[in-house]
Amino acid sequence: MTYTVEKIGGTSMSAFDAVLDNIILRPNNPYNRVFVVSAYGGITDGLLECKRTGKAGVYRYIAQRDEQWKQAMADLEQRMLLINENLFADPVNRIRADKFIRARISEAINCVSNILDTCQYGQFSLRQYLPQIREFLSSIGEVHSAYNTALKLKTLGVNARFIDLSGWDDKLTGDLDSVIEHAFKDVDTTRELPIVTGYAYCDEGLMKTYDRGYSEMTFSRVACITGADQAVIHKEYHLSSADPRVVGPENVLPIGKTNFDVADQLANLGMEAIHPNAASGLRQQDIPLQIKNTFEPEHPGTLISQQYQPERDKIEIIAGKNKVFALHIFDQAMVGEADNVSHEMMALIADARVQLVGKEMNANSITYYVSGNTESLNHLLYKSEKAFPKSTITGCMVAMISAIGASINTNATLSKGVLALMDKDIAPIAVHSSMRNVNVQYVVNDESYEAAICALHEAFFKAPSIAPRKEKAVCAA
Repeated sequence: MTYTVEKIGGTSMSAFDAVLDNIILRPNNPYNRVFVVSAYGGITDGLLECKRTGKAGVYRYIAQRDEQWKQAMADLEQRMLLINENLFADPVNRIRADKFIRARISEAINCVSNILDTCQYGQFSLRQYLPQIREFLSSIGEVHSAYNTALKLKTLGVNARFIDLSGWDDKLTGDLDSVIEHAFKDVDTTRELPIVTGYAYCDEGLMKTYDRGYSEMTFSRVACITGADQAVIHKEYHLSSADPRVVGPENVLPIGKTNFDVADQLANLGMEAIHPNAASGLRQQDIPLQIKNTFEPEHPGTLISQQYQPERDKIEIIAGKNKVFALHIFDQAMVGEADNVSHEMMALIADARVQLVGKEMNANSITYYVSGNTESLNHLLYKSEKAFPKSTITGCMVAMISAIGASINTNATLSKGVLALMDKDIAPIAVHSSMRNVNVQYVVNDESYEAAICALHEAFFKAPSIAPRKEKAVCAA
């Protein structure tokens, strides 16, 4: 029997009835599976900061020494209790669920308060504690959803087992693999259904290493360590030809099949297919990954495998990233010295904790395309100006949009894409293609992000017009 490790995304977890009906209780035998669950939609944003807008959550208030963190935590607790109320009609189980999450939040508040009190003394700096605070705050969302899921399944007669990898109540030590191996050493998936927290406490620090991609790393390592036949991610939408929120759900097409090379290109743009490090483990152990739509259980979704190679060149997806900071360094004396500049800039980018999305260069200039919050980007710009005082350094916000496929004709894609953009009065700032026939990138003004995606999607995925059928001429005998 096929053994799968499956991850359920946060938006799907918020539609828990659909998760039960379409995923967990759908097969006759619910076992031979492991579920790694994310926090309910919006909860991790409330604990840390909003992933899309940067709006402050509990962690951000703590980092700013803003007393609003206590009120933010109280508001978040009420949201979690409301989720419990909607999930459990049975008052006994509702009380159990409420007691569990209230205890976690109370302990977190006490811990943070003690740290802040300690840091009033000059010998202690809050900065050195912030990574640990971010780690344990992020875990609260996952333990809430995992505990609730296991409790709910038990009320439905499923032998569910809550596996808490957060390290909250016990002293789990070691790297991520060691923590997972210890947690699964006596698990029998043929008779019980493990519900695993997407966050795992380990020596390397998942938040510090992978930031918001930590649940995908947990999911990937569980699949690899326990020897899954297949890994599955359940999302609120298909992995489609473009973002349905931009081009419209009626206009996109599910990809169907692709390979991990395409998944890596998407991850570089911040698309939520799978974190590149998580994909790497699955690829190395030849575990195929299926992306499924929670609300369309009959649809096979998209299968990502190492073996997939398209029969012909084709564009599979138009993906993009807005609010990308283009940092341009020009120096007439850079000729022959670009390697030195590049080495120092990479160190500055790493120090600023921003993501490098792309890079281009010529004889006397280099442009780095990076993404991050405003504070980090300003820090990078300031450090760059200090490091290269004789250079002209400029920066502006742009959008990067890629036409991606497992095998594409980059020359034809580049020209067709530029014409499609120009036809919509969008002038590309830069275009990039490489010898590896996987993607072509178009750089446009940031305000043209959605219009550019729509233009490219229309150009590459619009159904070709069908010529009227001609009757065959019949020759007289």
